[in-house]
Amino acid sequence: MRPSLICCLVTSAFAIAAASPGFGQEPAKATTSDVVVYGGTSGGVIAAVQAKRMGHSVVIVCPEIHLGGLSSGGLGWTDTGNKSVIGGLARDFYHRVWKHYQKDDAWKWQKRSEYGNKGQGSAAIDGEHRTMWIFEPHVAENDFDELVTEYDIPVFRDEWLDRKSGVTKANGRISSIRMLSGRTCSGRMFIDATYEGDLLATAEVDYHVGRESRAQYGEDWNGIQTGVLHHGHHFGAVKKPISPYVVPGDPASGLLPRISPDPPGNFGDADKRVQAYCFRMCLTNDPKNRVPFPAPAGYDPGQYELLVRVLEAGWREGFNKFDPIPNHKTDTNNHGPFSTDNIGFNYDYPEASYERRREIIKEHEVYQQGLMHFLANSPRVPADVRAKFAEWGLAGDEFVDNGNWPHQIYVREARRMVGKYVMTENELLKKRPTPESIGMGSYTMDSHNVQRYVTPEGYVQNEGDIGVSTRGPYEIALGSILPKKKQCENLIVPVCVSSSHIAFGSIRMEPVFMILGQSAATVASMAITEKIAVQDVDYSKLKERLEKDGQVLNFAYTYTGKAGIDPATLKGIVVDDEKATLTGNWGNSSSTGTWVGREYRHDGNKSDGRSTARFEAKLKPGRYEVRLAYSHNGNRASNVPVVIHHAGGDEKVVVNQRKVPEIDKLFVSLGEFDFAADTPAVVTISNQGTDGYVIIDAVQWLAK
Repeated sequence: MRPSLICCLVTSAFAIAAASPGFGQEPAKATTSDVVVYGGTSGGVIAAVQAKRMGHSVVIVCPEIHLGGLSSGGLGWTDTGNKSVIGGLARDFYHRVWKHYQKDDAWKWQKRSEYGNKGQGSAAIDGEHRTMWIFEPHVAENDFDELVTEYDIPVFRDEWLDRKSGVTKANGRISSIRMLSGRTCSGRMFIDATYEGDLLATAEVDYHVGRESRAQYGEDWNGIQTGVLHHGHHFGAVKKPISPYVVPGDPASGLLPRISPDPPGNFGDADKRVQAYCFRMCLTNDPKNRVPFPAPAGYDPGQYELLVRVLEAGWREGFNKFDPIPNHKTDTNNHGPFSTDNIGFNYDYPEASYERRREIIKEHEVYQQGLMHFLANSPRVPADVRAKFAEWGLAGDEFVDNGNWPHQIYVREARRMVGKYVMTENELLKKRPTPESIGMGSYTMDSHNVQRYVTPEGYVQNEGDIGVSTRGPYEIALGSILPKKKQCENLIVPVCVSSSHIAFGSIRMEPVFMILGQSAATVASMAITEKIAVQDVDYSKLKERLEKDGQVLNFAYTYTGKAGIDPATLKGIVVDDEKATLTGNWGNSSSTGTWVGREYRHDGNKSDGRSTARFEAKLKPGRYEVRLAYSHNGNRASNVPVVIHHAGGDEKVVVNQRKVPEIDKLFVSLGEFDFAADTPAVVTISNQGTDGYVIIDAVQWLAK
């Protein structure tokens, strides 16, 4: 179901401006360079800078007027995860932000001492190269503009790829791309840095839109998420169930606006729906800089009737994502069951025509501006809520050429390439190794809501919101930014990367796009130098160059917790749960007892046989004692089935994890077994028929 949209054109994200550099000048209509970057996102700018640093000519041609994408479009409360794995030019960008806020004139509306050191990196880690991860939109945009000026990178703005016939391609290579204006950009390498993946699609590279099923890539968290309630962005977070009908409880009266009449689908199945978009507003409560929320043309207070019911039910979390950035401003994001996310109104955006996208963006603008005006002014809103929202407004010194409204809609997900390698939750959760790392991510696998529907009980519910920890940083594969070689040999895609929906939920963070932009340009530059396809770049040489340029490609954990034991300090061969092959749902914990590594995992007391863990080691032939580590507790299972695969076959042992392990209160012996060179040493643990929590932590093999 796609709700009807208000069909009118927008200028916010698609305004008309001259090319840069040289606003007001009529530039040449054809350019030739070594590298062509299509898209002015943060990843696009960083890619262009890296190409220039490696000695190649480069241009940015982009639909945007303002460089930086979401990083300059309102997302100033940076989603970072583990900051220590953000390196290279991405980290340099956040150093530039830090330097800006060391200037006295950067603090126009607020004293620096009042804001404090929010969002600043550690001096112990950064040294003189300090970082700041929270910033105002115009500060980020200035930094991106300074970068292209410093590196003398031509930027052609307000240029739209001809998506029908604008890619000239022969023998698996793009030679040039043509814009709707007639401008052509010829090059040896091309980088698609758009949020939408328009260049990769026009070049006839495979891509996917929507959620894959759980089964497609063997994932637990993909597909339709009915019954999964994570962030409180659902109607279960309200104190009482909410009726979706115009007359509460009466289906014959019809549905309220912004609720789908369609069934949501089955848990774990694939669909073509896309997670919700919004604008990341920059708001202020400083009267000297505050612009009252306008009532947009087309404002309809009836669109917010469902919100009225939520507020009447007692919900009061409207300010939970007014994240403070400098100068009495916010990066305001979606929060709650009815908020800035325009759920269900963007399904056709990824593949839509430019005109249709303008309509969708305008509808989002009217919805969100109307929402804020409604909250601050409507007598339907409870007085306590209305009074608080009336204290806020748009920041008068941000987005000054667009009515103080963000110029970039938050395209959380559009097309995703299906390339040489597909990143899935299995790589992010370290269930299997990632080949040829070109950078790291670490943020939660995060998807916003996808649909709002009526439950069988006759209540309204949101679906799709999910947040799953990656349990620390993970590597991102080189193959995930490369198309299949047979489809294109000189295109690289650092934004719409080859990944599943749930994996992209973590990869899609702005610092990661910058990391991948730098790596993409490095691949492009090396392919040019070697005169080879991007898929043929020697990874060992690439790795050397990336690390030389400050990229972080892997992460060595340090064990500083009160109970975590570094497996490297233990005798014999030890395989931690981080290295085990897992199926089913395993939660992570470090709350009880002693454990190996950063943490241990548990099955959630499911006892359904769906959760298994396979620990495998390479051993020299001989006899070994096999030990199992677990954190004991009275709520553990007393009958955990463990199977040891050895030279003589399989041995089943039942472990009582309620008992204190007899070896250092950490390990229990599973027995002694012979292992041959041609027989893998494997220990498998299951939760089949268990009577409590099953714990997996580590397996140890000790030669006898």
